[in-house]
Amino acid sequence: QVQFVESGGGLVQAGGSLRLSCAASGSTFSTNAIGWYRRAPGKPRELVAAISSGGSTNYADSVQGRFTISRDNAKNTVYLQMNSLKPEDTAVYYCNRRLGSLVLDAWGQGTLVTVSS
Repeated sequence: QVQFVESGGGLVQAGGSLRLSCAASGSTFSTNAIGWYRRAPGKPRELVAAISSGGSTNYADSVQGRFTISRDNAKNTVYLQMNSLKPEDTAVYYCNRRLGSLVLDAWGQGTLVTVSS
């Protein structure tokens, strides 16, 4: 199992930016795909962005062009740069290892992002 600690959330006005960090424990981090997920109030958790072990990325349509996922394997950390934030981006953001559509580890505490209009 890998444990994750998400950070960087906060309150921001619409149009603003935040950078989230996901620090992972465990030696297998660099060989795994990692996803950023979010859960908005009253909605199921959804995949926002993912990055493969080789650095390939993909994004949900709702964040394409606004969010950028990146990873630093030397630091066992994955980042999510979020620009042009919208109120509908308000959610708790989590990260996890991915295998296809599956997540491999227990969820961390997440980090809350609140975007005011």
